[in-house]
Amino acid sequence: MSSTLAFVLASSDSGGGAAILQLGILLLIPFALYFLMIRPQRRRMKDQQQLQSTLAVGDEIITTSGIYGRITGEDGPSKFWIEVDDDVQIRVARAAVQGRVDEDDADEDDATSDDATSDAAADDD
Repeated sequence: MSSTLAFVLASSDSGGGAAILQLGILLLIPFALYFLMIRPQRRRMKDQQQLQSTLAVGDEIITTSGIYGRITGEDGPSKFWIEVDDDVQIRVARAAVQGRVDEDDADEDDATSDDATSDAAADDD
């Protein structure tokens, strides 16, 4: 009987260190989630809000649905008119603006579309 009691006491002493380690890991998980998921998401949201508040008429933008255009006017505090083609304007919500298009990006897009058009015309001949 005493050997069984000694065995139980010996095994419970070694389990105490493992329990503390497990508790430590369990407490570290919320901190890891905060620094790996929540904090970067807040930073992206802050950057997006700053971008949307600094948009002005004349800026070339891309919407969340992938439409490129130039802002031609504001329709209240939460909507824009953007021109997507000659004499084609659409109204979009300010929150639908994903980002501002750099001039370098626009030049690359035009060059690729011109190359694709010339390749298609050459294939037709």
